[in-house]
Amino acid sequence: MDQKGMTKFLFVMMGFMAFAMIIVGLWNSVPIIKESVHAVLDPSAGALINWNLTWGTLLLFFIIAVITTLIQKYATDQETLKELRKGQKEMQVEMKKYKDDPGKMMELQKNLWPTTIKMMQVSMKSSMFTIVPFILLFRWFMDFFEALGSPDIIFGFGWFGSYMISLILFSSVLRKVFKVA
Repeated sequence: MDQKGMTKFLFVMMGFMAFAMIIVGLWNSVPIIKESVHAVLDPSAGALINWNLTWGTLLLFFIIAVITTLIQKYATDQETLKELRKGQKEMQVEMKKYKDDPGKMMELQKNLWPTTIKMMQVSMKSSMFTIVPFILLFRWFMDFFEALGSPDIIFGFGWFGSYMISLILFSSVLRKVFKVA
């Protein structure tokens, strides 16, 4: 991607992020946002959590991880990502050979940077589909678990810590199952 394409991509991503932050800012002051999200999620995700706090929440986190993984798989160019990762690994092997030569290391790192930028561009495309729904989901989680008294879910963590642990575990497994680059 050229400089103009990179700039356009970054502006689009910043636009999505800004829109998501505006929604968060308006959550309590524009009732229709909050009420709409609660109307959809209370009887579905809320019912699952109310069924069993720990297992329902973990099942919900698993469903979110599956959806995220599938979006990542089908909204990104998997072949390009695989090629870029392969090239990056080869470059890292090459860098290990020259770890005592700072000049050569700088040259190799300079060559690695465009690959890293390209990987970010390819992999960030999927976040355009998920950022706004996830912001709404996280705001709903905050409201829902606050109403429950902010209970511990797993290992003494609240909903956010439990989500992060679950996401790491579930995503690792799901990326292998669905062969996501």
